[in-house]
Amino acid sequence: MKLSKLILVALKSIARNKMRSLLTMLGIIIGVGSVITMVALGEGSQKDIESDVAALGTNLLMVRPGSMQSGGVRGGAGTRPSLSMDDVKRLKKNGTLLRWVSAEVRANGQVIAGSNNWNTTITGVGPEYLSIRNYQIASGSFFTERDSTTRAKVAVLGKTVADELFPDRDPVGERMRIRNVPFRVIGVLAEKGQSSMGNDQDDIILAPDTTVLFRLSDGKFVNDISASAVSGDRMDAAKDQLKALLRSEHRLSADEEDDFLVRDQTEIIEIATSVTGTLTMLLSSVAGVSLLVGGIGIMNIMLVSVTERTREIGIRLAVGARPSDILAQFLVEAAILSLIGGLLGILSGLVAASGIGTFLGVSTVINPAIVSVAVLFTGAVGVFFGFYPARKAANLNPIDALRYE
Repeated sequence: MKLSKLILVALKSIARNKMRSLLTMLGIIIGVGSVITMVALGEGSQKDIESDVAALGTNLLMVRPGSMQSGGVRGGAGTRPSLSMDDVKRLKKNGTLLRWVSAEVRANGQVIAGSNNWNTTITGVGPEYLSIRNYQIASGSFFTERDSTTRAKVAVLGKTVADELFPDRDPVGERMRIRNVPFRVIGVLAEKGQSSMGNDQDDIILAPDTTVLFRLSDGKFVNDISASAVSGDRMDAAKDQLKALLRSEHRLSADEEDDFLVRDQTEIIEIATSVTGTLTMLLSSVAGVSLLVGGIGIMNIMLVSVTERTREIGIRLAVGARPSDILAQFLVEAAILSLIGGLLGILSGLVAASGIGTFLGVSTVINPAIVSVAVLFTGAVGVFFGFYPARKAANLNPIDALRYE
């Protein structure tokens, strides 16, 4: 029989029992739909993470204090104060592979402006911070090196803070108090919105690093140091140079461990995507089980179909059909049944991915390669699980098949 004839016969057989065919396809539909949805959400989450990391800054290197050990018990990263303004000065002076360097000194406190108040994070940074972290100024200006040197009490507000403290006017030039220390607002940052982790990137106040260090903090240590390499292809060299300069500044011998941690964008992406990748893999494995169940369902229904159509098979064999024709007929029927389920699964997966992405506020990325693989895989499932029923039909004895009641 020609392939077109086989397909036509298979479609008529499937249409003859619409509800049974639909229920048979259900496992395939759920399995393929789940795979498409999970992969789309996983790749979308990875895209959001990469966008967030890119928004952190250009060729970013981040330095954090190391961990403290007491009585054999080690604390987490940042528990050992080890970074200072001297480290920042050393990196600025000798870091030939570092384009910009800025301290980060964080303090929390209640901010008061007139009758409004807001609790937020105040971050002390250098003038280079805007370039390192890709921030833009929406209105006003940013502070200068002179402001940092003189410990000027000036601040730049994130949009969330500006809206909370000055809801009905431009904050530039206005006065406010942070922990009873008076500050003058000189600028407002352009809106960045929420990160993929749900953090509000606009709920922040930036002030000169020395101002926050000596007026709102202990005046000794900085929380972090942010730096930007001269170019993306010099990241590893810049990272090595930064480590060497800090080890020299901290007078660490060759056999002593670093008392600081350095992270770059690549490490951040790898850590974050490994989590989403593992989760996607686990959920896709569950979806794969649904495909297996769907394949077993196809085998079961095809066996029932062979039993129901035993006399038909006998007649075909009696009038000259070869066993290979019977085998091909049932294999094509199983493959088409599986492919239709796969196509419906792809459609349901696309709809589900879009709906879940919109509901959760995350991006979805539809990979055409995954869709193509899903179509081919479902066809293969139909052939694999349909082979045994098809072979059983092809091996029927024509005499016994004609006498079957």
